[in-house]
Formats: sequence, C-alpha cells, structure tokens
Amino acid sequence: MLIVTGSIAYDYIMDYPDKFADHILPDQIHNINLSFIVKTFAERRGGTAGNAAYSLALLDTPHVLFSTAGKDFEEYKEYFIRIGADTKHIKIYKDTYTSTGFAMTDKSNNQIWGFFYGAGEYTDKLDLKKVAGKKDIVLIGPQGAKGSLSFVSQCIRLGIPYMFDPGFILTQVSDEELTRGVKHATYLIGNDYEINLIKTRVKNYEDIVKNKTVITTLGAKGALINSGDQTIVVKTARPDKIIDPTGAGDAWRSGFFAGLHRNFDLQTCGQMGAITSSFAIEEYGTQEHAFTKSQFTKRYKETYNQTLVL
Repeated sequence: MLIVTGSIAYDYIMDYPDKFADHILPDQIHNINLSFIVKTFAERRGGTAGNAAYSLALLDTPHVLFSTAGKDFEEYKEYFIRIGADTKHIKIYKDTYTSTGFAMTDKSNNQIWGFFYGAGEYTDKLDLKKVAGKKDIVLIGPQGAKGSLSFVSQCIRLGIPYMFDPGFILTQVSDEELTRGVKHATYLIGNDYEINLIKTRVKNYEDIVKNKTVITTLGAKGALINSGDQTIVVKTARPDKIIDPTGAGDAWRSGFFAGLHRNFDLQTCGQMGAITSSFAIEEYGTQEHAFTKSQFTKRYKETYNQTLVL
C-alpha cells in the first residue's frame, strides 16, 4: 500500500500575463518591491498530498492519505470521499485553518509561491506506525521541514521504504539532515535544479545513491530515472492544451506510483507519470483534470506506441 504524506491545502492560483524577469532588476535584487496585476484568479483544492491522492483515485490505485487539515476542510473531504480517495486517516485541527498556498504564474510558466502552513504545522505529530508497515511505501512529499524529517525518522526506525521528495525544504534543512533523508531513501525525486543542488550538499552523493532509484524531472524535456547502472529516458506526453503547470509534478508522482503498485517496470512507471502529468496541465488548478482508464491508455498508446493494461 502507498502511504501519501505531504500537505493538504487550498490553493489560490493567479496568472500574470507578462514575464517576472522583465520587472526584476538584477542589481536591485536586495531591494525588491514589486506588484503584479493578474488576469485570472481561482480557488482550488490542492496541497502536495491532496494532489497526489486525487490522481491516484483517478487511476484506481489503493492508497492512504495521511496528513492534517483544519476547520475549513469539510467540503474538500466530502469531494474526496465522492471520488474514492481515502480520508479516514486525516487529522483535523479545529483551532486553525487548512494550509493555504498562493501561486502566481507568468507567461513563461515561472512561478512565485507563498504558503501558510495552518494545520500543516502539525504533520510531525502523525504516528506512521498506525497506518504503515514494512511492506508499504511512503511518499514523503513537501510539508515543511518538521513534517518531512519526522516521517524520514519514522520510516528509518520502522524499516519502511520511502520516496524522498525534499525540493520544497532544501532551504530549511541542514546538509546533515538532507544527507540522512537521501541515504535511507529507496527513491529520491526532484526537478533538475533540486537534484543538482542535492548533489552539491550531500557528501559522497554518488556512492550513497548507487543502489537507489533517482528520478529527475525535466519539465517539458521529460524525466530521467537512474537506477543502479541503468538510465531510463522518459519522454513527455503531449497534452491537448497547456493551461496551467501547477500540480504537474504531483500528478507525475501519482502516475509513477500507480505503476509501481501494479509491479510495472521503471520505464512504464515513468511513462505513466508523464501521461498523468499531461492531463493535469490541461486544466486550471491541481485537481481539475479528469480522465477514464480508457482515455489514459489511449494517450499512452499514442505517445509510446505501447499497449498498457490497467
């Protein structure tokens, strides 16, 4: 069983019709004071764990959503129950609000985020042994340093394999904490910038990861999966339209884990991640995409010229 940790959040998503770079003076970075007028605005269900669970439900993949939410979570919860996502192990804190993210995307798909933790402050209080065993795998998704490092420690102590996704906490953790998370992980995932930064901060990085699976997502260029001596190139899937890249990475992770659950090889798992991601960017928001299994396998066949049975 897959245990999905990370944030549950409401996202406020805004589109800026110009480029951030055109308004940032390189010699004034120490003194930035900018306002951007956006052309679109929407409130959406989100959060890294919520997004992953959403696409896993679309892919009919059993999982446990293990996170925290606040007093405003009821509508979100009701929707997830309707689509078949597991909500039984979400801890509700009635004295605060669900985590909230504020995202602004420019026309080059660059993003600026602001994030209020709210109930997400308490993910480190969650007891993993209540939901997971050694035959399970834990996705340690972004949720703040306290929560991520708590799950790393619990997985190590309980002997539970995990995927480490440290990108959002790289500015919050020490080199020692980062190294510990990487050293004990079964899977390491991040975009190319994050993985390159991890390489500079983790001593003996190549030796540490030689028996692990390292996934580097490359945006429009696809992804690389390095496992032992094997390097797998995953090409992107073409969406029908490109509307919003927010949440594409969470969708990629869902597709990958849906493949792992079915005992598919890493190439197929990565390609399933790419297909899931392609559907996500067709809609405005991180949980607005939808597909049937037949639609999914049809796009998979069209992209990779391979038949996928789900």
